[in-house]
Amino acid sequence: MLERELIISNRLGLHARATAKLVQAVAKYPRCNVTLAAKGREVNAKSIMGVMLLAAGQGTPVIVKVDGEKETEAMDDIVSLFERRFDEDT
Repeated sequence: MLERELIISNRLGLHARATAKLVQAVAKYPRCNVTLAAKGREVNAKSIMGVMLLAAGQGTPVIVKVDGEKETEAMDDIVSLFERRFDEDT
């Protein structure tokens, strides 16, 4: 299992479009469990509603846990998405 803390850096946080991008990214790894934890809640990162319920705004630290087949690739994709600020600057 891999675990990493990431900070939400995009201006709008995990709003609908950013959440959809995240869920699409982790959906490419069906044999991998991905969870996000923030503000005392832990949710399945493959669930749009679950991720939206985190209500994670800009600056919120999020713990990402990835476990399963191709976990390194999955974590790399998630980290890249966070680092690209969910592509909101383009």
